Amino acid sequence: MATMADVARLAEVSGSTVSHVLNGTRKVDPETRQRVLEAIENTGYRHNTLARALATSRTHTIGLSISVLTNPYFAGLVNAIESRASTAGYTLVLGDSHDDPEIEERVVSSLLDRRVDGIIVAPSALAEDHCIPHIVRSGTPLVLIDRHAEVDCDQIAPENSAPVERLTEHLLDLGHTRIAAITGLDGLQSSIEREQGFRSAFASRGISLPSELVASGGSKAGAAHDALLKLFGNDPQPTAVAVLNNSMTIGAMRALRELGLRVPDDVALVCYDDFEWADLFEPRLTAIAQNVEEMGARAVDLLIDRMKGGDGPTQRLRTDPVYQHRSSCGCHAQP
Repeated sequence: MATMADVARLAEVSGSTVSHVLNGTRKVDPETRQRVLEAIENTGYRHNTLARALATSRTHTIGLSISVLTNPYFAGLVNAIESRASTAGYTLVLGDSHDDPEIEERVVSSLLDRRVDGIIVAPSALAEDHCIPHIVRSGTPLVLIDRHAEVDCDQIAPENSAPVERLTEHLLDLGHTRIAAITGLDGLQSSIEREQGFRSAFASRGISLPSELVASGGSKAGAAHDALLKLFGNDPQPTAVAVLNNSMTIGAMRALRELGLRVPDDVALVCYDDFEWADLFEPRLTAIAQNVEEMGARAVDLLIDRMKGGDGPTQRLRTDPVYQHRSSCGCHAQP
């Protein structure tokens, strides 16, 4: 089995130089670094990650606890986090919390047991009372992503309220007054803020919002499907629907098809979260598109800074989503 000394001899460098290339502990001349990498490949040397972790108390891993990996939005966010972490020399260790506080607690405990160098969490509704204090007590650097919480740690999430307010105002401007909203899982910060944005659009216009026009879709396609069928059981029916995450949009669209309702001829449809195929679907979906690449990259950067000893004030950041005006709202041309 090849050793570090074998690599050093082939690359004609010292053992410490090989160590610096492997561990990223010092800048190495690019030409020298390339020789070392070629020597590693030619000798078949495999770095002993466990031994390095025991010697340095660092594993070069980042833990991620996030919900519902089947959601296209979260899948994109995971990809953005992994890409940034990999570029920085870290391996991502992933656990799906399913937005369930008990599962989330087990995921976080497992990540801490693996001695990850830092953790990124998309917190569940009860995370402030459960998994977050656990992480804080451990002293492991922590960044919250996608949803803020009332804790003193770095956090990054999208703007929620104002974009939904803009979507709703657009429907009001088109003449709709019976606009229904399918909201996300109760207790999630993102669900609360998006519903606030929906209600604010009515309040700012002095228009009353009947309580039966707001229904929870639980952030899932199946529940949103059932919620929309219930909404359209009202008389009079809604003339427009705002769906406040992309998984629920799929369920709502399925329910509209079952009801034989055409978008936008029979009912206007807008949504928070975009899809890769949103402008290929007919009609093209008017949506709020989140910048998952920016959010994921900045979360990793915040965490690495803390892992390297950064002790500045904690940051509570927001990313700006993009309003994608298409035709499902009833507009047949871009503004």
